[in-house]
Amino acid sequence: MLKVLSCIATDHSYGLLALAALVCLLGSILTVRLYARVQRSTGMQKLNWLFTSGVVGGSTIWMTHFIAMLSFDPPLAHAYEPTLTMASLAAAIGVTILGFLITAAGKPGLLIELGGGVVGAGIAIMHYTGMAGYQIAGRMEWDSSYYAASVFLGIGFGAVATGLIARRGARWRQYLGILALVLAITTMHFTGMSAVTIIPDQLIITSNDMIPDSLLTVVVAIIGMMLALGASTYAIDLQSTRGAAERFRHLSLHDPLTGLPNRTALGEHLQGVIDRQKAGTAGIAVLSFDLDRFKDVNDVHGHAAGDAVLQGVAERMSKVLGEGEFIARMGGDEFVALSTNLARYDDATAFASRLVEAIIQPVEWEGKKLLVGTSVGISHYPADARTPQALLAQADLAMYRAKAAGSNAVRSYEPAMDDAARDRSALAMDMRQGIERNEFELYYQYQNNSQTREVIGFEVLLRWHHPVRGMVPPAEFIPIADRNGFIHELGDWVLRTACQQAACWTNPLKIAVNVAPGQLTNVNLAARVHEILLETGLQPSRLELEITESGIIADQQNAVRIIRQLKQLGVKIAMDDYGTGYSSLTTLQNFPFDKIKIDRAFIDGVTTNRQSAAIVRSTIILADSLGIPVLAEGVEREEHMDFLLNEGCRQVQGYLFGRPMPLSEIDHVVNRPCAALICAEAVSIDAEPVKLRSAVA
Repeated sequence: MLKVLSCIATDHSYGLLALAALVCLLGSILTVRLYARVQRSTGMQKLNWLFTSGVVGGSTIWMTHFIAMLSFDPPLAHAYEPTLTMASLAAAIGVTILGFLITAAGKPGLLIELGGGVVGAGIAIMHYTGMAGYQIAGRMEWDSSYYAASVFLGIGFGAVATGLIARRGARWRQYLGILALVLAITTMHFTGMSAVTIIPDQLIITSNDMIPDSLLTVVVAIIGMMLALGASTYAIDLQSTRGAAERFRHLSLHDPLTGLPNRTALGEHLQGVIDRQKAGTAGIAVLSFDLDRFKDVNDVHGHAAGDAVLQGVAERMSKVLGEGEFIARMGGDEFVALSTNLARYDDATAFASRLVEAIIQPVEWEGKKLLVGTSVGISHYPADARTPQALLAQADLAMYRAKAAGSNAVRSYEPAMDDAARDRSALAMDMRQGIERNEFELYYQYQNNSQTREVIGFEVLLRWHHPVRGMVPPAEFIPIADRNGFIHELGDWVLRTACQQAACWTNPLKIAVNVAPGQLTNVNLAARVHEILLETGLQPSRLELEITESGIIADQQNAVRIIRQLKQLGVKIAMDDYGTGYSSLTTLQNFPFDKIKIDRAFIDGVTTNRQSAAIVRSTIILADSLGIPVLAEGVEREEHMDFLLNEGCRQVQGYLFGRPMPLSEIDHVVNRPCAALICAEAVSIDAEPVKLRSAVA
């Protein structure tokens, strides 16, 4: 050890030695960052990053050695043999690439360290090849113990470096990996230099064909440009990746049709506004808007006219916003506005009137003037509620009261509006009796292979034939069941009935059953599913449970535990309605989904709306990189199919293939011996299907 330190202290120029250390450190950082790209890439892209990281790593090793050699200042004439000098560069790059290839190709295990050992061996090969080309007016005698120690240090620290950087974990592992790589290069070099003793010999004369220090400096500078090129490549890729992430986040937080913030952005903004308020301070108003006569515009003039109205209304509302005011589109013809610029309680009504005036102006479309009205409900913080969910719910109650009063009415929330909650309670009581009276029925909708159009499974949908109210929309009774806890009993009925029916099919197609958010809070959900599978005899691999992100966001730790329990049963898990909730990258990373279902709202606009197309395309690319299949909902036209096929979406569902239908109408599909069935032969659909919002238990 003392000999190594003495070699560094007495035989080297400190300036060039510092430069060699800086090149080694920066090159090692860049090499590790480039290798991280190898781990996140596939196919040719993976090979490209592998080659780049190997070239940069090998060049770093070579430059560190020869800058250190330039700092080595013996009192004897010396030079460098060209062939061996350049061979040492080729060895450094080639062996480093080989080592990274072994590490990247191997699964977690000793292959990772083996690849690192190869990189360390490459450092030793480069060093001693370079030293073989080092010509000096003297004889070089080698100490075998230092020679062996230098090789051991290079291989050992190389193995440690790849063991740290190739295994995912905390960021400190990467930093330690960089340090280990620096130590592999430096300890190997200086221990190797301590292994040699130069004995002057006047009979030895360096050839004129050798490379002097001045020319070697130029060569080192040229190789340094390779490092600069690698750094530039990394910087460009990093900027592109961050730009793509920012664009993806912007798309996930904004409505593709109007460009307004969406439901997710509203939730974040409202929670942030509440958090900034001092306890007990008034001054936040939540306004819920629902357009009147919008359905008439759609029915008479078509969806293109409806889209034009939504865009026009959104643009005009945005223009009249002032300081402390915010607006978002919740979906359909629903908007929500916030105001924190309230000096008096009545200022919220004035804000609402300003927005109403903007909404009721005619929208020009293809020579026609399209007119809509609106109904507005207002709730206040903290007078009415103190949480975003409660404020939005009370604004909705007030909006429905305004709608009953006539177009363009504005109403503030009052406790009496909770009468509507009593009607929901009555409906909840009817639901419990509905199971006993066999008023519920399961409907099935085809899920198809997008390339062959073969039926690959069914989504199970719940229908309620109420004896007085008639057909109650699922969107009306499912949220009530979820809120009052009846969703557990109703969900068990749906799952048991679906499994019983599917278990009797001769054609073993898969079924997909939705899990409501309330069901996912039940710690015994996996046990109930297991009991039902045993009771009905349905194979777990034929069951897919669909979960929305809103169902897991409240208690992610509990949700991920339940999902893993379900997967241990052999059941598949799908994320439903992707794009309408949080749809964050963290959710996809933390939860083991087997499928992503893109919401129909985005599929409807892929051929007409650039933002919708971008969201769908980004989702398919993201899912493909994660190895998760994608199913597109709401496929109604061949234009949708053309887009999805071009983007590589493999599974589809929608009215183009068939409406939801009772079990009796799919008997010819589920009880025929061949699972492959072309939908065009199996079902006849209307030319202009009525678009329904189906909900499932």
